[in-house]
Amino acid sequence: MKKQQRGHRIASVDRGSIAEELELEAGDILLSINGQELEDVFDYQYFVNSDSMTMLVQKANGEEWELDIENNYEDLGINFENSLMSDYKSCSNRCIFCFIDQMPPGMRDTLYFKDDDSRLSFLQGNYITLTNMKEKDIDRIIRFKLSPINISVHTTNPELRCKMLHNRFAGRSLKMIDRLYEAGTPMNGQIVLCPGINDGAELDRTIRDLAEYIPCMESVSVVPVGLTKYRDGLFPLRTFNAREAGETIDLIEKWQKKLYAAHQTHFIHASDEFYILAGRPLPEEERYDGYPQLENGVGMLRLLTGEVEEALENLAEEDRDVEEMEVSIATGKLAYPFLQTYIQQIEERFPARKVHLYAIRNDFFGEEITVAGLITGQDIIAQLKGKNLGSCLLLPSCMFRSGEEVFLDDVTRTEVESSLQVPVHIVKSGGYDLVDAILHPEHEKEPPVYAGYEPERIFEHRPGQYFSEEGD
Repeated sequence: MKKQQRGHRIASVDRGSIAEELELEAGDILLSINGQELEDVFDYQYFVNSDSMTMLVQKANGEEWELDIENNYEDLGINFENSLMSDYKSCSNRCIFCFIDQMPPGMRDTLYFKDDDSRLSFLQGNYITLTNMKEKDIDRIIRFKLSPINISVHTTNPELRCKMLHNRFAGRSLKMIDRLYEAGTPMNGQIVLCPGINDGAELDRTIRDLAEYIPCMESVSVVPVGLTKYRDGLFPLRTFNAREAGETIDLIEKWQKKLYAAHQTHFIHASDEFYILAGRPLPEEERYDGYPQLENGVGMLRLLTGEVEEALENLAEEDRDVEEMEVSIATGKLAYPFLQTYIQQIEERFPARKVHLYAIRNDFFGEEITVAGLITGQDIIAQLKGKNLGSCLLLPSCMFRSGEEVFLDDVTRTEVESSLQVPVHIVKSGGYDLVDAILHPEHEKEPPVYAGYEPERIFEHRPGQYFSEEGD
């Protein structure tokens, strides 16, 4: 049996930091702070967030140094080999809608890892089910005053939740929300909606129950289940049709009016995809309550619309005179009609600029997956070969692995450039970036880097984005 390493190994120390002054080095092992062994990064941050501490460190030669540190709440500048300072907690559920269960074979191993780790909820906004949490985990959240915690609720019907998560403890774990509420812990909720399962009367019940946790429960998103073509042997699910999407919107908007009158918050939000499926206009900006659920696809297109309009209004005088040029953009089918509108506005303002917009059909995962964040390099190559791409191809950063230039299928930006014989530029988030990329493609910057705590993976609760910063 492999012996578990004692303490936490240091990978590097920042230049000019307290750690460097203390002569800490890569390879040193942090054993304890104030006599306490550290469970994970939250223990570390709890102790570091003080005016002084005593740290026990084991050097490479085996010596143990006891360091009395006066840090005045400063970061010490220590980077650990494992950023979480603990193993990731894997998911103990077998959700009927799990996206990872619908993945094709042969992809990189990390894309098949299912996490359900409360620590990642605070560190990078992941949604968790609470099913593998214990009372001590809730105690730590309350003691450390961690917030907000993002919870994949799906339904407040205990029996139905057990069925949906395929976990006999899934109903009981809902009681943890009561403890968090009593402690005043800010929360956000999420509902992956499956037609005929947790919609209709069940959704109405869930909204009613969750509204009882206002104001601690700050917002709840409702997103439609995402289904790939790889569902052999899985629970029989289908996608929403236009009528059902409209009924879902009607129910949510009924609750929005009621809750806004009572609490001055709309609280419950349907994702953009529901409005597109129903063929309805997006809600006005005020109804999104400051966009707390952007990463769940709630309000992205409304925000992007406003940013594009504002970017065009605020262009500097020198930006108005652009040379004649053709560029191209590839996106998912979901965002395509909205981007068409934006591009028409840009071309009307700048007749010298021609934009070719292409909606990429998702052959890799199946045509029912329509978001840009799940488009692969091989689909882009296959569908754009021979098309007029102009002087460059613009692709949203959500198609790429965080901080890198690799698609979900491990195809690289360089390979796409080589196959299509055109430079590929990665567009960062927001309407301002979109306008700037079209008018000034030479301004391209490095791909964005996301939170450093996650292995690369796809989350079933993150349906992908359009022109926004999203990792795998």
